[in-house]
Amino acid sequence: MSQTTSIAVHNGQAFATGDWGDLDVERFRSEVLNAVVKGGRISALFAQPRGDGAFRLMAAVAQDSQSVLRVLATSVESEYPSLTPLCPQAHWFEREIWEQHGVVPAGHPWLKPVRFPRRGGSGAAAVASPPPAVCGLADFFQMNGAEIHEVAVGPVHAGIIEPGHFRFQCQGETVYHLEISLGYQHRGVEAALAGGPNRRTIHYIETLAGDTTIGHAIAHCRAIESLSHTRVPPRAQVIRGIALELERVANHVGDLGALAGDVGFLPTMSYCGRIRGDVLNMTALLCGNRFGRGLVRPGGVAFDLDDPAVTELARRARTVAKDAAVAVNLLWNSPSVMGRFERTGSLAADLCRQIGLVGVPARASGIGHDVRQDFPFGIFRFAQIPVSTWDSGDVFGRAYVRWLEVQRSLAFVIDQLKALPPGAVLQPVGPLAPASSVITLAEGWRGEICHVAATDADSRFAWYKVVDPSFHNWFGLAIALRNQQISDFPLCNKSFNLSYCGHDL
Repeated sequence: MSQTTSIAVHNGQAFATGDWGDLDVERFRSEVLNAVVKGGRISALFAQPRGDGAFRLMAAVAQDSQSVLRVLATSVESEYPSLTPLCPQAHWFEREIWEQHGVVPAGHPWLKPVRFPRRGGSGAAAVASPPPAVCGLADFFQMNGAEIHEVAVGPVHAGIIEPGHFRFQCQGETVYHLEISLGYQHRGVEAALAGGPNRRTIHYIETLAGDTTIGHAIAHCRAIESLSHTRVPPRAQVIRGIALELERVANHVGDLGALAGDVGFLPTMSYCGRIRGDVLNMTALLCGNRFGRGLVRPGGVAFDLDDPAVTELARRARTVAKDAAVAVNLLWNSPSVMGRFERTGSLAADLCRQIGLVGVPARASGIGHDVRQDFPFGIFRFAQIPVSTWDSGDVFGRAYVRWLEVQRSLAFVIDQLKALPPGAVLQPVGPLAPASSVITLAEGWRGEICHVAATDADSRFAWYKVVDPSFHNWFGLAIALRNQQISDFPLCNKSFNLSYCGHDL
């Protein structure tokens, strides 16, 4: 018997796939909207083919104050009433649904593909014979006027970064509108994960976003552990937490250095570049790889720490804390730096809530959402890291939140190394439960990571959905550029530092 209402589950709690329910479309829409009005956030909104020409539209709405995820679904065919006009958080999710499946969210205010245009109609026939993907061909918003001009940046950029296209509508130096086009190297990872887990699965997971190896690996392994009823040893939970915070510190320090470089402040840029390398080397001490690949595995971690390694990591953490304080505090004491950081790319808290921002950009606008506290997992169920917030919502706020998190993460690492429990670090994993689903959240360094997995009758992945924090935040970058100088784009872009590949899964 199908569910006629939504259900509430905890972070990482397995449940029967049938419990997604099958609401009528209006009931589905009403429950999602009501949950968001009451402070909820859309963590995932996606569609899956049902097998009979229709699709299941599924949503996971995070209710932070209750530490639960509202899970609900409906059946749709070629279209359904769009959520976006009343819930801007659904904006990019619904565009992706249309792009992937041809299901039209009727009434969507700006229905265009997230990555590349859809050709050949909609619905099941289009899914069965999808047309060739053509990147970079899309309708862009245009402004008219004698003094309006268009500036195109990318998709090819200087340096070793992935491609992304940015199109600005400007009057003089003032940006009125920015559109972001991605997907030039779309890899189809979610499709490749179906039928797993297998020997390739963990490789895909660790490279979803190369700078977020630990964050995505933890979210994935927790899904496996929940579906297989595997209990991770306490020592492994601590090592995972240490690795996650080192990943956060390395990337935050690197971003602070890059922000300094964007305004020509070379001392902090140079110091932070070296310090980032020191932190990456600490991760290498954990597992032999500077990005943490090979460390997190279903059932725990693949590498243990002996006493000399624990002592050395603690020593290095204290050194990094001291060196970073010297390098970063130079920024806050430089009037020229603060003149560029303050009041640049500002986002109000209400706007952040409306469009569903997560991670540093949300916390820099005063929104205290952090999965480690709101939906605690692993060691964070027992050892809390204070949530770092600011209220300016500008480049300075996003930089300063990073600095607060660096300090608190390093303190956490030092404390956990002192109290590392004894015991095993890896527990054997049994078969996955059939016809089951799970949603796992983790707080990566960019923000909330969401993995949604469902097994079939043979205990293999029927489908696998990933929402990287960048998917929530790219639109926030576009909004932050409005009424800014186009010369401020590199600075605003770096203050978000979003992932191209994490967005294009």
